[in-house]
Amino acid sequence: MQAQQVVPLLPEISHAAARRLATPLRVWWRSNWLYRRTLQGPLADHIVFHPWDGAPRRLEDADALLRGRFRFHGVQLDVPDGVSVFDLPAPSADWQAALHGFDWLPALSNAGGDNARKLATNLVGQWIKRQAAYSEPAWLAHIMARRLAAIFSHGRLVIQNSDMMWRSRLFVSLREQCKLLERIAGEAPDGLPRLEAAAVLALSGLCLDDSPKRRQTGLARLEAEIERQILPDGGHASRSPQDLLEAYRHVLSVMESLSAIGEEPPHVLRNAHDRMAPMLRFFRHGDGALALFQGGAEGDARMIAGLLARDEVRGQPFQHARHSGYQRLAAGRTLCILDCGRIAEGPFALDAHAGTNALEFSSGNNRIVVNCGAGGLANQAWNEALRATAAHSTLTLSDTSSAQILPAGLARELLGPRLVGGPKEASSRRAETAQGWTVDAVHDAYVEQFGVRHERQITLSPQGLMLTGRDRLAPVVETPKGLHFTVRFHIHPDIRVSRLEGGGILLKLPGGEGWRFRAGGGVLEVEESVYLGGSVVRRTEQLVISGTLKNAPAEIAWVFEQVAS
Repeated sequence: MQAQQVVPLLPEISHAAARRLATPLRVWWRSNWLYRRTLQGPLADHIVFHPWDGAPRRLEDADALLRGRFRFHGVQLDVPDGVSVFDLPAPSADWQAALHGFDWLPALSNAGGDNARKLATNLVGQWIKRQAAYSEPAWLAHIMARRLAAIFSHGRLVIQNSDMMWRSRLFVSLREQCKLLERIAGEAPDGLPRLEAAAVLALSGLCLDDSPKRRQTGLARLEAEIERQILPDGGHASRSPQDLLEAYRHVLSVMESLSAIGEEPPHVLRNAHDRMAPMLRFFRHGDGALALFQGGAEGDARMIAGLLARDEVRGQPFQHARHSGYQRLAAGRTLCILDCGRIAEGPFALDAHAGTNALEFSSGNNRIVVNCGAGGLANQAWNEALRATAAHSTLTLSDTSSAQILPAGLARELLGPRLVGGPKEASSRRAETAQGWTVDAVHDAYVEQFGVRHERQITLSPQGLMLTGRDRLAPVVETPKGLHFTVRFHIHPDIRVSRLEGGGILLKLPGGEGWRFRAGGGVLEVEESVYLGGSVVRRTEQLVISGTLKNAPAEIAWVFEQVAS
């Protein structure tokens, strides 16, 4: 890693190192009897309002739990009868966070019934017994926030008809957790976890009637995080559609909780909500799920539809999300979304992808050209490869990613696998022409190393029957020679790819619709690829145009054209 990339990180590295060194002292102080006495105060005896949790749940997850199989993020632990899952070694840190975050409670609540209620009640009781005092990771701010959110939304399952002593222990624990969260919410990892902690702090003052002050503190923290993280066009600072979805879910939950107790949401929350909903629609393909940009997954189309159905304003998406760095072209049944922004900065780049100038393209409810997606927590072995430029439908120069992940070492250990580098300048403009809407995008990520700027122009015809494009490598100094370039278009696995006798590629959609692809300026091949839009790795194919930069700027022209079925 270059020195100029390390120097700006030194203050964060020092802060993270100091916090890690202070962990034993912090745990000792917060877990002792004297500190716990400061967490006492008024005790609530019921949950005033159970917020709606729009997160998707599957009955098979509850069935696995009832069989003693605790499965989080692709890792499963089988728990023998008579043994508490909290007494077993955790197979991974992420799995442990999910266990202590009560990720199992929504599935059991969704299943309902006596068996699910008994298991959930036992698990909550086991956790309270073993985690009465502060410990890490169980009491870390972001994990505590997830646990409280699960109880507020799904606690009805375990509270109704519960034993009075058990119920009392639960509300004592909730009092201590909520009071502690009020003190340490700002310690949650920066980005989405900190926004979630602020939102749950506000919910704790709405769902429990023991502290109006905590409600105001939470709302103030949430407003501050919204100002930091939600961009003027409604996007999230990470530029991830999935992060935007999660942030929107938290904001909506707080707003609906306020309305349920007869209070008007603050202007900052209302304004953010009214910006975020159109931006979510911006990223939706015809199948109702999200485009795959900047580490985001498709998400659950039904959940997204359910969240947006609660939006009374029904604001429509922009064509150009300037602050988020995206362009959107829509005509007829065709949609094209182009990432034309810079890499997010600092902690917002933990899951960022080197996908500047990458596009996704769909017709109706069928995705045609996609990015490869993200491994996430369930497929972590894929993450590094999927964050590189080659896993996106854009141009790669000299087999080099346009941005790099922090290499293994102290900086990465303390700050996480951030993406660094990338374009210093990335811009776009759009214009309406006789051929349809045209977008010109440019980035300079390859200028410093290779002296070449990448320019991409795409045009969508007025009826949406043709998407034409041109990729241009424009030298900013003397024209470099011998540089290999590759333009990739990753194809969704539901599309059948075949070569045409007269040249070009035929893309056959599941419903019979066909699109022909042709290209010039390089050698066109079909190669293998992968798709991780969800939790399963799917094999697919990619269209690859390759060539070598010679004595002049390289231009690669291409077109997707709908053909009669």
